[in-house]
Amino acid sequence: MKYFNIFLLLMVFPLISGASAHKFYVSITKIEYVKEKNSLQIITKIFTDDIEDVLQQRYDTSISLDTKKETEAADKDLKQYLLQKINIKVNGKAVKLNYLGKEYDTDMMVAYIEVEDVKAIKSIEIENKVLMEMFDEQQNIIHLKTPTTRRSLILDKDEPRGILKFN
Repeated sequence: MKYFNIFLLLMVFPLISGASAHKFYVSITKIEYVKEKNSLQIITKIFTDDIEDVLQQRYDTSISLDTKKETEAADKDLKQYLLQKINIKVNGKAVKLNYLGKEYDTDMMVAYIEVEDVKAIKSIEIENKVLMEMFDEQQNIIHLKTPTTRRSLILDKDEPRGILKFN
């Protein structure tokens, strides 16, 4: 009986430990059209360890986010990365994204971006390739809110771009 329990433990332990090692590769981006300000206000949430990994691979292996070792250069690299990977067209025209800054919330990096001078939205095309070069399973979920509508997109490596049309 003792050997059976040890055998059972040896067989079950790898299954239990492997189950907890599975990781989700996802970011969530909320875009809100604020008509009074003629702006798109964008909040994107990405797991800090994932964005840190991609910045280390792309720019500098010593990059450290959400630690005392974080540098201004890391924030500059983060800004550059996000503005390369997120692109938006409003009514068929590319718009300029203004990176406002970031903060940390538990294990997430929260970045704030704004698009100014948006008078009306007939259509919006969103491309979000954040982390897709590093994680094949990456999904970037987009939630768009206007004064009258709520819509969502799920973007992945096969479809990193989506279009939402409004009447």
